[in-house]
Formats: sequence, structure tokens, C-alpha cells
Amino acid sequence: MNIYVGNLSWNLKDQDLQDLFGQHGEVSSAKIVLDKFTNRSKGFGFVEMANNDEAQAAIAALNGTELDGRNIVVNESRPKEGGNSGGGFKKRSFGGGGNSGGGYRKSSGGYGGGGYRDRSNDY
Repeated sequence: MNIYVGNLSWNLKDQDLQDLFGQHGEVSSAKIVLDKFTNRSKGFGFVEMANNDEAQAAIAALNGTELDGRNIVVNESRPKEGGNSGGGFKKRSFGGGGNSGGGYRKSSGGYGGGGYRDRSNDY
């Protein structure tokens, strides 16, 4: 069972979660989620336990308890709700084409909407 653990102190490490949940049964993995830019804890993590009964017992025993000065939230992890399950950025078209100005414009006729005009054909 995958278990969500929230409201964690930023001082905690993966091993702290492993040790805490290990008191209630076999822990397959314990991971605190880090911000990918600052490498600092986001204040939540996930623990995976092989045995569902042990996982339920850990949830019941630990939810609302104080850990490093904060009352932690512990419950069964649920899949993210909502559309895109892939995460990341959605592909978008940022225009281009057309004669709407800006950028490099190579033509012998009038000025467009700004940008650079190649005058090599004017002489």
C-alpha cells in the first residue's frame, strides 16, 4: 500500500520516514518529495508498505501525531485527480507564419509590423 505523509518538517530525510514506519511493519520504500530547483523538502512524502494490514495499523497509529514539532497527516495515497496524468508541460503552438510583423522580414514592399527589413533589393 502506498501511504501519503504530509505536514512534514523540512528537516526530515527519507531515512526518518523509513525508521518511523518501520516500527509498524516492513517498509518497501520511503521518499520525501523535494523541490527540483531548490532540492528542499516540499513538506510531504510517500511510504510504501508491502502488507496492507501493517500499513493500515501505521496510518491509524501515526496520523495526527507530532514529529519534529509538527502534527503529521498520514493516509492512504490516492491517485491524482484530474486530467493530464503525464505531468510536465503541454505542447503549445506559439504562432509563427503569417505576415503579422516582428522578426526578420525580407521583402521589397513596405514596412511590416516592425522587425528587420532587408534592403538589399532596393538598390
